[in-house]
Amino acid sequence: MYDRLKGFRDFYPEEMSARRQVFDTVEDAAARYGFREIGTPTLERTQMYVDKSGEEIVEELYAFEDKGGREVSLTPELTPTVARMVVAKQQELSKPIKWYSTRPFWRFEQVQQGRFREFYQTNVDVFGSEAPEADAEVLAFAADALTSLGLEADDFEFRVSHRDILGGLLDAFEGEVDTRDAIRAVDKRAKVEEEEYLGLLSDAGLSYDDAQKFDDLIATGDLDAIAEFGGDDVESAVENLRAVLSAAEDFGAGEYCEVSLTTARGLDYYTGVVFECFDSTGDVSRAAFGGGRYDDLIESFGGQPTPAVGVALGDATLQLLCQRAGVWPDEELSTDYYVLQIGDTREVAADIVRELRAAGNVVETDVSGRSFGAQMGYADSINAETVVIVGEQDLENGEVTIKEMSSGDQTTVPVEEFPGDDDAPTYEDYE
Repeated sequence: MYDRLKGFRDFYPEEMSARRQVFDTVEDAAARYGFREIGTPTLERTQMYVDKSGEEIVEELYAFEDKGGREVSLTPELTPTVARMVVAKQQELSKPIKWYSTRPFWRFEQVQQGRFREFYQTNVDVFGSEAPEADAEVLAFAADALTSLGLEADDFEFRVSHRDILGGLLDAFEGEVDTRDAIRAVDKRAKVEEEEYLGLLSDAGLSYDDAQKFDDLIATGDLDAIAEFGGDDVESAVENLRAVLSAAEDFGAGEYCEVSLTTARGLDYYTGVVFECFDSTGDVSRAAFGGGRYDDLIESFGGQPTPAVGVALGDATLQLLCQRAGVWPDEELSTDYYVLQIGDTREVAADIVRELRAAGNVVETDVSGRSFGAQMGYADSINAETVVIVGEQDLENGEVTIKEMSSGDQTTVPVEEFPGDDDAPTYEDYE
């Protein structure tokens, strides 16, 4: 026996049935907004991540040398890959570029609730628009995806912030403040004790008193006071945040959004509006997912200046949110028909199977030469809604038997009338 690797998961058919419903629902929402599906590679050059995040990122990657002597890594996130793809065909692509994909990623990190070493994300991005409406459309898509899954307004909230507000406020204090480290400290605010958090701000260059004043400003979320304290740059960022929230209101996502300037997002490439989705009850401690604007990334990859904004919905935390709200799909199999064979009836049974499948139904039939009882037990195990019994005796009378599994009721039907013109005939059609 071989043990499964830590941080990796197996999904059996019942689990995959629920996961597929969720993936399809999220992707359907993206498609309705005009996002187009892309496919991306499993491996990228390790240097791409080093250039973006520094040498220390290698410790978090599944990085190795391939047989061609290239330093490569299993992709830990999608944003650098789509940035590379945009740069490669930037002149050919119509703007705005609106892409989505669902696929696995890999990070070698500590396994904990909602975090695994192999995980799945649906990524949705807009390239080529700096307008607040682009940010708002990403928020609206995310809200639409969640409500399509059955979540309601009191189940989740989008905590919306702005990196330029945080950076502008930090610049307004005296002394040399390391904005990058200070914003990373804000990102850890809810995860560490207050003294440790204030200490991190002090390490970034703020005096202890200024660290407290800075935190008081962002904690209150008073945008007027923040704009007044921060000056013109902060005022401009506040106006942008308000414009995004106004557009989100028009797009139907306003009720899910609240200003939360203590939300920072840890990744350095974010440049403007950022947001995270949280379970409103607090039962799920981690953010369900997050996103934001990254206007400088395409240029840093060698492309023309191209504003961008996106969101990534992770499978594990999304499942926790849906399960807490009671809307995670049932983890069970679903089968429309089981065509049961008794005796030498394969030819007729096969004709029925083909017709039902051609009409779009999920149909199984015996491929193991089992007894009547064994076939009925199997039909029950796969949650077959209807069993079509094709037996030698019935066929002598020109009939088949239709059995409704939920009630146990059954009736006979002329074989030439089944399935007939109806794409999905059931017992009720013949009773």
